[in-house]
Amino acid sequence: MLQTTLCGAVSCKGVSLHSGREVSMEFRPAPENSGIVFHIHAEDGERLLLPRPEAVSTTELATTISDGKASVSTIEHVLAAMNGMAVDNVEIHVQGGEVPILDGSAKMVVEALRRAGFRRQDAPRRVARVTREYSLEANGKSISVRPHDGFRVDYTIRFPHPAIGEQHFALEITPESFEKEVAPARTFGFLKEVEYLHSRGLARGGSLDNVIVVGDEGVINKEGLRFPDEFVRHKMLDFIGDMAMLGTPLFGAFTVACSGHGHNNAFLRSLVQGEGLLEYATL
Repeated sequence: MLQTTLCGAVSCKGVSLHSGREVSMEFRPAPENSGIVFHIHAEDGERLLLPRPEAVSTTELATTISDGKASVSTIEHVLAAMNGMAVDNVEIHVQGGEVPILDGSAKMVVEALRRAGFRRQDAPRRVARVTREYSLEANGKSISVRPHDGFRVDYTIRFPHPAIGEQHFALEITPESFEKEVAPARTFGFLKEVEYLHSRGLARGGSLDNVIVVGDEGVINKEGLRFPDEFVRHKMLDFIGDMAMLGTPLFGAFTVACSGHGHNNAFLRSLVQGEGLLEYATL
């Protein structure tokens, strides 16, 4: 199997989740073996950031990576699209220090990638295979993995709200299944939490245009849900994006319960640091 990049450049603009400002990003083709690289454009020049487990600087509300001088926030949906659509090499040029939240899912990113088109390259695709069973549990959150020839996720969430409750979703992740079953699932939050965050000047870009908001009586978005179990599907989307932080496609069968960005990152770091847990190979 060969590596993949884009046929041409394509851009997306929209509101940022944290600041509420208009921001933009552009996806450009990249050379073989370069991976996914964020190009952060600011007044003092351009800095390159590689999504890696150790580069994650905060997981509050979303995933942020930093090198101590530059940072980029809310990247998990973009990385999920790259991972889910099996795109290996892309330059992501960001203006504004944060990628746009768009509709709160990865759907519009996938649509942008399809507009650009995909191109096979000459180098073989390299993957990281999980070699044996491994798990990490903490504070009611758990992730376990076993060897598997592909990328499979079995996800369970539990929320004490009748609109959500316990939801379970399992899927073998391929470009086709990701685009249809996971990419359209939007981020969600509870009305009281959203109001509290806004009162603190946080999540200024969050609105009914990009967040499923759950009130006391249920979902308050007029259009309702895209899937009956959209909540767990979005958590799976986040997990796919957070696992893309490895920088290499990851093969394994993952069972996840009630995890979030922080636990996802802790798991990935421990997986990388564990002796002999990953084996790198070409397809």
